[in-house]
Amino acid sequence: MTDMPLANRAETGLAGLINRSIALMDAIPYWFVALVARISIGAVFWQSGQTKLDGWHVSSAAIELFTFEYKLPLIDPVIAAYLAAFAEHVFPVLLVLGLATRYAALALLGMTLVIEIFVYPDAWPTHGTWATCFLLLMMKGPGPVSLDHLLARRRPA
Repeated sequence: MTDMPLANRAETGLAGLINRSIALMDAIPYWFVALVARISIGAVFWQSGQTKLDGWHVSSAAIELFTFEYKLPLIDPVIAAYLAAFAEHVFPVLLVLGLATRYAALALLGMTLVIEIFVYPDAWPTHGTWATCFLLLMMKGPGPVSLDHLLARRRPA
């Protein structure tokens, strides 16, 4: 038996493998996680926004969806289609650039909640995944690979 403290011993076997793999996962940099979250969730909303356009205009098909399928309360379907198309193009670009990231994530989280509550309530597993990305970005920010980070470094303390 050795007198070396337990914490200093190199673990072997399954426990050592588990601890080493956890240490590797702990070493994943936040900037990478945030960048993946920003790009992937931004792409989901950008692609959705693209389906609402016919050239540079909101398509009649999008307006029909808001009229007959989505049926949001308290808002005219034409206005809702235009607002959704706008939001699904502007906020994903901000996310990918990492500009006003926390606010873009907040706006898209709000949109996600509207979709979940009023349009597709059975799609909660998908919407929960989206919400997790938004909450992560709202809580921790976009990370150092972002315009927000660059602008914050230039701002006087």
